[in-house]
Amino acid sequence: MTTSWYSRLDKRLHAHPALAWLTKIVVSLVGFAVLILGFITIVTPGPAVVLIPLGLAILATEFAWARRALVKAREYAARAKAKAEQMDPRVRRRRILLAVVGVLAVVAAIVAYVWVYDWPGWAVSAWNWAQGRAGWLPDLPKM
Repeated sequence: MTTSWYSRLDKRLHAHPALAWLTKIVVSLVGFAVLILGFITIVTPGPAVVLIPLGLAILATEFAWARRALVKAREYAARAKAKAEQMDPRVRRRRILLAVVGVLAVVAAIVAYVWVYDWPGWAVSAWNWAQGRAGWLPDLPKM
């Protein structure tokens, strides 16, 4: 019977107590960083749907609680997929249209605010900081 490359790597990484400890720390740091980034991208633009399961999958290599959470996340995703497939296409189109209109309304409100009141001070200082780090960024409009 042949073992998978992952099993051989896991066995090698946990062969020595110090190496096992270091492996657990590195996996914890990387997994929690990806998981936290996933939670942040729930409320900010970003791929939360990808990052949260990825963080759980990384943590699941070392922790049983993460394996259980990953199983629950997979079950939830399967239920959500089945529910989306059963949705009436007209309702789906209406929801997509409302989401697009909502995003466009927020963008229009931000543009109108900047047009009338100019850029807020915190935005200008943050943009200047970013320009200092990456010299290729253009100036803000109306500056």
